[in-house]
Amino acid sequence: MGNKSYSQEEIDTFWKTFLMETKRHETTKYLEAFHFELTERLANELLRLVLIGQKKATASSLWGYEIEGERIPKIGDLSIITDWEGVPRCVIETIEVAIIPFSDITYDICKREGEDDTLESWRLGHIHFFKEEGNELGYEFIDDMPVVFEDFKVVYQV
Repeated sequence: MGNKSYSQEEIDTFWKTFLMETKRHETTKYLEAFHFELTERLANELLRLVLIGQKKATASSLWGYEIEGERIPKIGDLSIITDWEGVPRCVIETIEVAIIPFSDITYDICKREGEDDTLESWRLGHIHFFKEEGNELGYEFIDDMPVVFEDFKVVYQV
C-alpha cells in the first residue's frame, strides 16, 4: 500500500467533496488513502474490481501493521482507495475485521476478495505479496502468519 504522486491537497479536496456529497460531518476522518498491491498493473486491476463491486474484502499482514506502527482497521472506518498514481477513486467503509492465520483461510473467506477462482491461486498470489512486503518491511512469511481480513463496502466513487 502506498501513495505515489497525487498531492495531499488533492486527497483533501476529494475528501471534502465526499463529506459534502454524502452529508457527513466535516470533522469525519479517514483512516488512510492507499492503493492495493505492489505493482501498477495489479493496483489498477484491484481498484477496477472494487469499482465494479467484485472485490469486497482485502487481506493484510498483521505484522505489517505492527512494523509500520499503524492500527488495524475497525468496523466503521473509512478509507480512500487510489489508483497506482495516487488519484483518489472511491471511499470504502470497513464492515468486518477478523485476524486469521494464513493457513486457516478457506475459499469461502478469500473469495470475498474477488480476485481468484480457487483457494490455490489466492494462496499463491498472497504468499508472493506477503514475501515481497516482508522483504520491504522486515518480516518473514510463514504459513500460520496472522492475516487481517477486512470486509468493506464502497460508500462513494467518482
